[in-house]
Amino acid sequence: MSMPTPSAPHVPASRILLVEDEPDLAQVLLDYLQRDGFNAEIEGNGARALAQIQAAPPDLLLLDLMLPGLDGLSILREVRKFSHLPVIMVTARVEEIDRLIGLEFGADDYICKPYSPREVVARVKSVLRRSQSAPLPSRPSGLSAPPIEIDAALWQVRIHGQRLELTPKEFKLLQALAASPGRVFSRTQLLDLIYEDNLDISERAVDSHMKNLRRKLAPLWPEGELIRSVYGVGFAVEF
Repeated sequence: MSMPTPSAPHVPASRILLVEDEPDLAQVLLDYLQRDGFNAEIEGNGARALAQIQAAPPDLLLLDLMLPGLDGLSILREVRKFSHLPVIMVTARVEEIDRLIGLEFGADDYICKPYSPREVVARVKSVLRRSQSAPLPSRPSGLSAPPIEIDAALWQVRIHGQRLELTPKEFKLLQALAASPGRVFSRTQLLDLIYEDNLDISERAVDSHMKNLRRKLAPLWPEGELIRSVYGVGFAVEF
């Protein structure tokens, strides 16, 4: 008598929260996401969306910039205070400054309207792959070089024993630089390290993340600048 073949364990679908106040557009995108197997839902009000994220964070947030109740950047700013969940900003405002502001607040990707729903689904899959994959390579069991400690498994950084709150991109920047003290990384190299699919992402995004990272490091690193700029070349960590 043959034994029944054990069934594969059920893997729950990734939950996507689509925060969009244009009902027709939101419904089309919802249909595409559900067709690809995602557990997707819509919220059209920014304040309600933030409350929902705080109560039950999704696996990924598709976040429109212009929303009633609370705008997208305000939501992103609040979310980054308690979560590193992947966020893709969606907006009709295409100016580069808007894109950089979104990146500075910790967005993982940026899509401009009008867009192809298929492209959005592809971006969602890409960002989820990055967020679920192992962090950038570092020394075994996390990088530890007192007085700076970087725990790759927990995505935590401590400077002189004090925890440093960073966005995912800032964490990856510091991790990459600190893994090779003294090595100078170009902006292009850093861009490739923090964005696996760096479509339409300019090198200025690295400068924006670096500016924020240095600002956060400054109060905890009285010895001077931890990250050194090499004019015309790039950046290096020295400790």
